Amino acid sequence: MRTFAGASIGFWIAFHVIVALLLFVDLVLLQRGKTISIKAAWSWTGVLAALAFCFALLLSQTQGKQPALEFLSGYLVEGSMSVDNLFVFLIMFRSLGLDIDQQRRVLLWGVLGAIVMRALFIFVGASLLARFEWLEFIFGAFLLITAIRLLRHKTSEKGPSGPVRWLQQCCLGNLAHTRLEFSPLLLVVVAVEVTDLVFALDSIPAVLAITRNIFVVYTSNIFAILGLRSLFFALSSALDKLRLLHYGLAVILAFVGIKMLTNQWVKIPVTWSLVFIVAVLAIFTVASWLTEPKPVPLSARK
Repeated sequence: MRTFAGASIGFWIAFHVIVALLLFVDLVLLQRGKTISIKAAWSWTGVLAALAFCFALLLSQTQGKQPALEFLSGYLVEGSMSVDNLFVFLIMFRSLGLDIDQQRRVLLWGVLGAIVMRALFIFVGASLLARFEWLEFIFGAFLLITAIRLLRHKTSEKGPSGPVRWLQQCCLGNLAHTRLEFSPLLLVVVAVEVTDLVFALDSIPAVLAITRNIFVVYTSNIFAILGLRSLFFALSSALDKLRLLHYGLAVILAFVGIKMLTNQWVKIPVTWSLVFIVAVLAIFTVASWLTEPKPVPLSARK
């Protein structure tokens, strides 16, 4: 059977059939009712994560152990970056006063648009790296700069990021002061897409630093994006508690940036990369929970 970008045509078709089915189930599961059950959101997030792991096992059987480990590493990097993305979405939705139904619709169209944009970015990025090897150093330096920016970010900053702030001023300025049910949500969807575009500039080079297998890069990105909507509602009440996670993301981005810069001289096994990514995410997630400020008792308040 003919192959395309690292996998057979049949594999590509089967994968997109699965994606369509998962999107349909996601739509049915999270679109009913005026509220979303946290339990249902966590359950669906767990199902998607389990399916990603099963897909890695399938890759191991059909393409070998290396692509499977690269998929898991890419999935974890993209998933961790998605959590940081959710912080921005939460701030945006709060500032605009979107209700649950509006958030569901915006995130649905945001996910669909993100799939298209990621596909374009991945194919263009992989093609450029294959043609111009020196771009590897630029991508690596870009990831290091992004890591430094994240390290300098203050957790006390509660305002939206630069791109979101610009969109609110230029496109969404009047939206927060009007009745949103009579206002088109198109501009909010555009804000979500632009935000995802900004994050894609970080995450896709990071995954390309792990593997150049386009099929692996694409599928790991799509699996992470598929869980974005359910993960948002599952974590919506806990996102504020993950105060130190962006430091972990900075460490991961610095690691993959250095890996990309030194790839011609130093080969880091993908197993080591996977263990490092898991360890960093676990450490900073636990640290966020342990250092969470304790509420002041009512008796101590004046």
